[in-house]
Amino acid sequence: MNLLHIPLIKALLKNRWPQFTIIVIALAGFILAILSGFFGTPVGSRNFGIIFVWIAWWAILMLVAVPFFGRGWCGICPIPAPGEWIQRGAMLGPRGQAKGATLSKSKGLGRRWPKRFRNIWLQNGSFLLVALFSTVILTQPRVTAIVLVAFLFVAVGASLIFERRAFCRYLCPVGGFIGLYSQLAPVEVRVVDTAVCKSHTEKTCYTGNDDGYGCPWDVFPPGMVKNTYCGTCMECLRTCPHDNIAINIRAIGTDLSVERNRKLDEAYKAFIMLGAAAVYSAVLLGPWGTLKLAAYSVGTLPWMAYATSFLTLILLALPGIFWLMVWFGKRLSDASQPTKKLFISQAYALIPLGLTAWIAFSLSFVFANFSYVLVALSDPFGWGWDLIGTAGIGWTPWLTNLTPFLQVGVLVGGFIWAAITSSKIASEKLDAARAARLSTPVIGFCLVFTLTLMGLLIA
Repeated sequence: MNLLHIPLIKALLKNRWPQFTIIVIALAGFILAILSGFFGTPVGSRNFGIIFVWIAWWAILMLVAVPFFGRGWCGICPIPAPGEWIQRGAMLGPRGQAKGATLSKSKGLGRRWPKRFRNIWLQNGSFLLVALFSTVILTQPRVTAIVLVAFLFVAVGASLIFERRAFCRYLCPVGGFIGLYSQLAPVEVRVVDTAVCKSHTEKTCYTGNDDGYGCPWDVFPPGMVKNTYCGTCMECLRTCPHDNIAINIRAIGTDLSVERNRKLDEAYKAFIMLGAAAVYSAVLLGPWGTLKLAAYSVGTLPWMAYATSFLTLILLALPGIFWLMVWFGKRLSDASQPTKKLFISQAYALIPLGLTAWIAFSLSFVFANFSYVLVALSDPFGWGWDLIGTAGIGWTPWLTNLTPFLQVGVLVGGFIWAAITSSKIASEKLDAARAARLSTPVIGFCLVFTLTLMGLLIA
């Protein structure tokens, strides 16, 4: 189903004003979060920055935006907006831009991103860097503000040096995991007919024209087979002169069946996200005081031990155990493919497992703490204001009796999804019996992880 067949949706998406308005509102909230972090109360539960970034925004992102809209958030994210406006020399559409003009002719140096780094390895590293300090970032408003300023500074700097959205595509730690999990979303941006694209020599969806900019994500729409790198910015919709862009509703997880373009950097992102969900659950929700203290004591020997253990688990232990499961499955099935190729392809079964793990983790604190949002709206700095009359509302946890059942349902659903995905991927090259033998150890890995996470979150 192509949503652009609905005239109202098509009109809203082609028009720049709705998108621009949401970005401006989000940017205002982003700036308020920074200001409240620097000048507001240090009490996290009363500070706008902590509440709106790590409770409200995170809840919207993990429970709604990513599962249902994939990279939809990237289309309205405020972080790249200032740099992009400077780069383009305009806040809305092209102003006097000649047809066929490219983003390389915009403001700034307009350099191409280095070819060796055109992957998500740097995003993997930036996420790990943030994750190592996450307990402090999530609880101390000033640290949250510093991180948000750093994001903005790097995004603007990248826009001034490189063409297009280099920060979003190659550096943003949030964009890395949104791109990974967007492969599961029931929405995709694709061309309607690639034959039309072949006959269109100007390629305005990539180069830009009077109606819009060339793809800010450096993606050539006719060659796009997965959601991973499409930022849903809608520029290709505005620049295509043949009305050849579609926004399709599709079966969930469709991209997992795309055999081409399975890569090691994406496979490692799956391990990073899976391991981080488990570690966060243990540190932030578990009963181990020593572990919590070590995670909070940045720079001390206990923190260094925690950081070493964290990185070892994510970068060595989980991939190593998974490699053994794949190797064992290969021996059982007598598969002829190299173990590395099997390892990469089977790692894509961890994508649904990881997303559901993060949803279950988020359910642990989102409902319990969402009442703080109303308080922070009335008194964003914790200065005693009562702008909308809700500053005096006490902490009121929501749906706490229902949360464990929701978490079990989500985790079981994720395990089943992962098992089905592993079996389908194995069946691409093997008959049913051999595919089952290849995928069985991988499914066992997923089961053990699911039960471990249940123990951390619910027991």
